[in-house]
Amino acid sequence: MLQHEKYMRRCLELAALGMGNVSPNPMVGAVIVHEDKIIGEGYHRQYGQAHAEVNAVNDVLSRYDNAGELLQNSTMYVSLEPCAHYGKTPPCADLIVKHQIPHVVVGCRDPFEQVDGKGIERLQHAGIDVTTGVLEPDCRWLNRRFFTRVQKKRPYVILKWAQTVDGFFAPADGGQFWITGTESRKLVHKWRGEEDAVLAGKNTVAADNPQLNTRLWPGKSPKRVVIDRRLELSRDLHVFDQSVETLVFNEVKTDIDGKIKYIALEDFERFVPQYILYQLYLQDIQSVIIEGGAHTLHSFIEAGLWDEARIFTGSPVLKEGIKAPYIAGTKQERYTIGGDELQVLYHKPYH
Repeated sequence: MLQHEKYMRRCLELAALGMGNVSPNPMVGAVIVHEDKIIGEGYHRQYGQAHAEVNAVNDVLSRYDNAGELLQNSTMYVSLEPCAHYGKTPPCADLIVKHQIPHVVVGCRDPFEQVDGKGIERLQHAGIDVTTGVLEPDCRWLNRRFFTRVQKKRPYVILKWAQTVDGFFAPADGGQFWITGTESRKLVHKWRGEEDAVLAGKNTVAADNPQLNTRLWPGKSPKRVVIDRRLELSRDLHVFDQSVETLVFNEVKTDIDGKIKYIALEDFERFVPQYILYQLYLQDIQSVIIEGGAHTLHSFIEAGLWDEARIFTGSPVLKEGIKAPYIAGTKQERYTIGGDELQVLYHKPYH
């Protein structure tokens, strides 16, 4: 089993390279081992393109003249159950059967209804020896966004805010006030590139005129989500610059203007976080960072609709103003980012 874990950890390392590029698909890594030597490896690089198993097999085919013989005497390790259905690509289980790979080690089952055990069954029916559950908690954790979307019918929710050392979120007038340093701001831009969407409320957009992009870090910018109940925000603000797809939740209209989608909610008095997350789920958005303001963050906290909270504490002191949200999690991690402290909380342990 220790040997299995060694190669599964390599699968997880490879899978993580797909972060930010494969959603709403999961991140998957695959390794092919012959006589305790890796002869091929691959990962899912881009949504709609070849899966990890395909890339691993192709890696073997491109490197060895006797690839067919090697594959028939090898073990494939894959962090998530091979797919068994036709989607953007053919079933990976069929590819494994075709190349007569005799042993497959799977990190965890795929909860997606069209897979969920069917890939493993197809391999077993073909006479392939299948081992499951190797480093399963780690494999599930890596794809916690995917599992959340499939099982809870909503995106994985990350709350993010900065607070002063004396616990304030912003000045009393809600005006712009920088709390964190350059290193923390760069880290936030890196995070944005890893998620599908970033969300902000009307007051934050009006006060800060944020771009909500990744200009301080290489990578794609996420979709932008804005809550503007009565459509009071100026169209001159950065969020309306048509640079990326932007969803505006409101109670006035449902319409499309270039890359801006206006989505009217049924009820803006109750269940607003629930309505928003369900609409994001329908848009194939697998994860969202909620960056403010205080009222918006409070609404998701009170609804219990969050999975992670990433809280920066900077050195400034305000003495008065808008209090930072209160939140309690089951697990805490602490890091020093430049001159700031970063605390990461999880809503509940992820299994």
